[in-house]
Amino acid sequence: MGRSRRTLPEELLLLALDPATGTTAQPQSLDLGLAGAQLVELALAGRIAPDGDRIAVVVPRPTGDPTLDSALELLRRRGAPVRAVHWIGGPRLGLRQTYLSHLERCGMVHAVAGQMCGVLPTTRYQATDTEISREIRARLDSAIRTGVPPDPRTAALAALAHAVGLGKHLYPGNEGRSSRSRLRDLIRHDPMGGLVAHAVMDVQNGVAAQPRRSAAPPAGRQAPGGRSAPEPARGVPAQPRRGSMARAAAH
Repeated sequence: MGRSRRTLPEELLLLALDPATGTTAQPQSLDLGLAGAQLVELALAGRIAPDGDRIAVVVPRPTGDPTLDSALELLRRRGAPVRAVHWIGGPRLGLRQTYLSHLERCGMVHAVAGQMCGVLPTTRYQATDTEISREIRARLDSAIRTGVPPDPRTAALAALAHAVGLGKHLYPGNEGRSSRSRLRDLIRHDPMGGLVAHAVMDVQNGVAAQPRRSAAPPAGRQAPGGRSAPEPARGVPAQPRRGSMARAAAH
């Protein structure tokens, strides 16, 4: 894989960066989203493929991107398809900082040192080329505005943005409500993006222990105990309680 194209993790991170503050929106769920974005990028590169609710390595050849290849090698070592929800819910400490540092090396952001409360050192990141961020945002806006099915990359980016809760960051307030709804609806245009996005939401909702059903049960079918079988959770979930990820090196 050449470096002429930005990867989905890079694009998701650039979408989350607040140009005014230099911090990232939804930092805790963003770590999950970046892990999911790696899966989608590997699928777009033909290295992995969905197998039900699992991820299977189909071509173990490296892509040329060190961070993606590290994830690909870890998947290969599993020896068998792994559930997307288990992969995304695994330890991901430092992934956001890895991508921030990469964007800095590529010249797309620059680090600004500071202090919190005048004592604690902090690092914020400002985009050096706002045109890149505008182009990424324009792709989402176009898909939302026109209703034309987007390309798989844009559809996956929209699905991940919704899954990590960036809707209110990108389209705030009551005036952005319809745009947030359409952003959510774009999840259906890319099967891999949809699988990963739902896995991200399941991890945040704490329902990773149960496999996701691909379809609703037939009418009249009941769960044990006589209750109607519940539908899988949808929408933007509450923030996860992930103490180990609450303090990251960059906000």
